[in-house]
Amino acid sequence: MVEVVVGENDRLDVALKQFQRKVLRAGVLQDLRRRRHYEKPSEARQRKAGAARQRAARALRRASRASRT
Repeated sequence: MVEVVVGENDRLDVALKQFQRKVLRAGVLQDLRRRRHYEKPSEARQRKAGAARQRAARALRRASRASRT
């Protein structure tokens, strides 16, 4: 649960921006969009495998860039 404590002298617009940042970082909206429709277990496995492939490719690109320097 995302929570922002607002003091007496704090501005509301600053607190709202802080709340929005925390919601974004926590992935609440992304999770909500993902759960909006039922996802079959096989589709979930495919999605997770695709994400793992992307992470591995990104790590490989970063490693190759680091070795060139």
